Amino acid sequence: MIDFKDKATHIRTLILNALAEAGSGHTGGSLDLVDIFTVLYFDHLRHRPGQPDWPERDKVILSIGHTAPVIYATLAAAGYFPEEEMMTLRKLGSRLQGHPSYEFKLPGLETCSGSLGQGLGVALGMALAAKMDGMPNRVFCIMGDGEQQEGGVWESAMAAAHHKADNLCAIIDRNRLQIDGGTEQVMGIDPLKDKWIAFGWNAIEIDGHDYSQIKMALEMADKMEGKPTVIIADTVMGKGVKSIENNNAWHGKVPSKEQLPIFLKELDN
Repeated sequence: MIDFKDKATHIRTLILNALAEAGSGHTGGSLDLVDIFTVLYFDHLRHRPGQPDWPERDKVILSIGHTAPVIYATLAAAGYFPEEEMMTLRKLGSRLQGHPSYEFKLPGLETCSGSLGQGLGVALGMALAAKMDGMPNRVFCIMGDGEQQEGGVWESAMAAAHHKADNLCAIIDRNRLQIDGGTEQVMGIDPLKDKWIAFGWNAIEIDGHDYSQIKMALEMADKMEGKPTVIIADTVMGKGVKSIENNNAWHGKVPSKEQLPIFLKELDN
């Protein structure tokens, strides 16, 4: 049986070490997505780390590209590339750029990302292509809640429902914070679930840190026919490091070399 908590703690450790070594990056969102990525990669996805280009693989599109450390650390932990490479994060010539870059051909990475609002359109294109080719691939698009303020998200949402892209699953990191503060203060997006339902999607709300809820929601999305699914995951920015949780100052801030051992110790509690 998979020990999700142990896997998640390991991935958070990789993230913190890499960010402290890099001296720049995005800590809060990377940490709060770990539990979702853990269930995806170690329990749910059809994928082969030793054969990253397997034609029938499920695909993960990280639309919130600034949280790249979470997908890098998860891919490393899953065996796509050596974990030691995490310490090259954001360094010149590294395959682990500040935002995912397909140019460096990192195993397991499906596309570039960084400009918010574009990932869902890319994911939809992949999902429709799989349907046209009669392939079993499912496509998962990870978005931020601040990203829901982007018009491109809703254009893609409308198109996905129109084309009945039931092999597409969007997952929204609903931590209620963005770089300038709370999402509802910057530009309110609630009632978020109702909006997605109105756009023709199957919408599920979960606790984004409850492994059983994450697992169940992904299984429900797999079974949905005739419409795409969105999973709205309530999360805590900076999850795992109590001293920085729910603090949007850590959106784009990293631990110093002095803070690192303190943060790592918090992960064990």
